[in-house]
Amino acid sequence: MKALSLYTGAGGLDLGLERSGLEIAGCVEFDQDARLTLEANRPNWKLLTPGDIHSHRPGDIVSAFNLSRENPTALVGGPPCQPFSKSGQWRNGRPPRMTDPRAATLRAYLKVMEALLPEIMLIENVEGMLTRRTRQNQHYEGLDVLRAELGRINRRQGTRYEPISMVLDAADFGVPQHRRRVFVVASRDGLAFEPPAPSHGGQALNGSKPKQRLTNAWDALHDLDDPDFDAALLPSGKWAALLPSIPEGHNYLHHTSRGDGEPIFGWRTRYWSFLLKLAKNRPSWTIQAQAGSATGPFHWRSRRLSLRELARLQCFPDDWQISGSATSARRQVGNAVPPPLGQVLGCEIRRQIFGERPRRKQSLAPQPRDDLPSPQPVEPVPEHYLAGLGAVKDHPGPGQGPGAVSRRKSSAVA
Repeated sequence: MKALSLYTGAGGLDLGLERSGLEIAGCVEFDQDARLTLEANRPNWKLLTPGDIHSHRPGDIVSAFNLSRENPTALVGGPPCQPFSKSGQWRNGRPPRMTDPRAATLRAYLKVMEALLPEIMLIENVEGMLTRRTRQNQHYEGLDVLRAELGRINRRQGTRYEPISMVLDAADFGVPQHRRRVFVVASRDGLAFEPPAPSHGGQALNGSKPKQRLTNAWDALHDLDDPDFDAALLPSGKWAALLPSIPEGHNYLHHTSRGDGEPIFGWRTRYWSFLLKLAKNRPSWTIQAQAGSATGPFHWRSRRLSLRELARLQCFPDDWQISGSATSARRQVGNAVPPPLGQVLGCEIRRQIFGERPRRKQSLAPQPRDDLPSPQPVEPVPEHYLAGLGAVKDHPGPGQGPGAVSRRKSSAVA
């Protein structure tokens, strides 16, 4: 089966689908660095030129890759997720979501879909795609738009696409990183699709085969744990020197009135990834595509993660070259679907939709190890952070923070 990939990025989803037995017939990607990444690693994956999906008619995109409705095809991709992201909501309050101009990428995906009418479609996005607000005016969100547009396509084309959404955590499938993302699958013939069963995470249910333990950060990074690391990885900014005083697996909450450290911060007054450190014996937290000076996860040695380490936590092979500047490379890796998850989904599509029996054995995830070292020692808090301890108040609770109060006052004035 051939797959047409939209918004390919660094190719994480597509690499996994390829490992499951699908052929990547073509890729549509706008970012120049991501295109260079794809060309360096998979020159046989044909790239559409120019890469802007909006500069082509949907039918021309399909014909450019010699695809047709008569052959088994899959349409896959992850439209850029900024309109639905939690980080966008943190920065901007209530995000515009489907009114955001960047949400046009989802509609562009659907236009290509109607031109191709693939046997199966697969969309990846952040959990915010499923969020639906009903305060005051009705706000239609990503899944609402998707369901409505598929209904129109069905009426025009006589198809039976019905979106089936699922939230999958990459750690449940051998990836050394907790990364929850929404996947939406729809079959042209209206066939049901069950979420893949997790292969990792501990105890099995109903007498099934026991699951493997979660893959931890040490499994992925053990051979890169050099105490004489590159000085370029040293963190910067106001809080950099505080990192050594935070234990593995903790964040700034360690230094609050409810933590075991010094009450430097108020409880829940910062975002979760603020001064967040990896723990060797657990999966990483979600890798961020764009990170500030205090945004984790940081290495347990109180440094920033190298690009190779970030790629390892996403399960890219070591020979997968990421093109562009450090900022661009991090964005490409951070936005990618971990390839093992793509492989699982590809195998399930072959099994559930086409009745095949592919092997689901992972070929991209790290293997478990039994040489876990002790946690990194915790250092004292530097003296200059101790002035005014306890002066910062804890967060007052949901809906009571300064941002929420300010928005209520603005609304009342309006």
